[in-house]
Amino acid sequence: MTRRKLSNAARFVILCIIGFSICIPFVWMVSASFKPRAEVEEVNIVPHQPTTRNYPIVMDLEPDPVTGKKLNMRFGRWYFNSVFIAVGVTFLQVLTSAMAAYAFSRIRWAGRDTVFLLYLATMMIPGVVTMIPNFQIMVSLGFLNTYRGLILPAAFSAFGTFLLRQFMLSIPRSLDEAAEIDGARHWQIFWDVIMPLARPGLIALAIITFLGAYQSFFWPLIMLNDAQFYPMPVGMLALDSSYGRQTELIMAATVMNVVPLIIIFVLFQKFLVKGLQLGGVKG
Repeated sequence: MTRRKLSNAARFVILCIIGFSICIPFVWMVSASFKPRAEVEEVNIVPHQPTTRNYPIVMDLEPDPVTGKKLNMRFGRWYFNSVFIAVGVTFLQVLTSAMAAYAFSRIRWAGRDTVFLLYLATMMIPGVVTMIPNFQIMVSLGFLNTYRGLILPAAFSAFGTFLLRQFMLSIPRSLDEAAEIDGARHWQIFWDVIMPLARPGLIALAIITFLGAYQSFFWPLIMLNDAQFYPMPVGMLALDSSYGRQTELIMAATVMNVVPLIIIFVLFQKFLVKGLQLGGVKG
């Protein structure tokens, strides 16, 4: 018993050390966002003269004390763009994945399993390989510098279909049969029976999709040349490249960018864990 306690204590200490090591960059980021420019390159975590001026400077509410001018960086617009794009991608991806998962899990049709395996095989293709064809399609459709060009290519997901299919397979098929006896069609079964029962899986997929779309960088970078459509990651690149390496301002912008993600994860982590656990109980 004593040996087991020592083993548990050792594991706890090791996990604490690992967790603390992982948190150091985040702690330094928050600390640097409250430092004046003269202190930002120092190693110390706690600033000698903490200031909150970096946040209003990034938001264009105050001028930069060094140059005496505002940054004119449209930070609020970039915030809106990131949220709008993430919400659009999340809604469409959850909807299309749920519909595809229903077809692959609840409807019997010739070649269903073969098509599903081929669909899953697309997950093995790197995104860089399909980026040029996708870009050419967006150009031909006139979707450059538009929200449509950022949302529609990400509206379909093989991973999302796989996750929800595994979840729907755990739902008893007797519910479908009972609904069919009552005269329900496939759309009614999908919307009124399967979707409410698949809620944990839908929430898990929505969280994963939102976090990924909110942090999307490379695709918006090649699709956009108009600053009014920039999401936060691309806008922060413009902040870094256009105004020099002003670390304290970049850290303040990064903190404001990361905080919504942390809040979402903390509030919905139990749904995320539950959805992933239940989605893997049957293959």
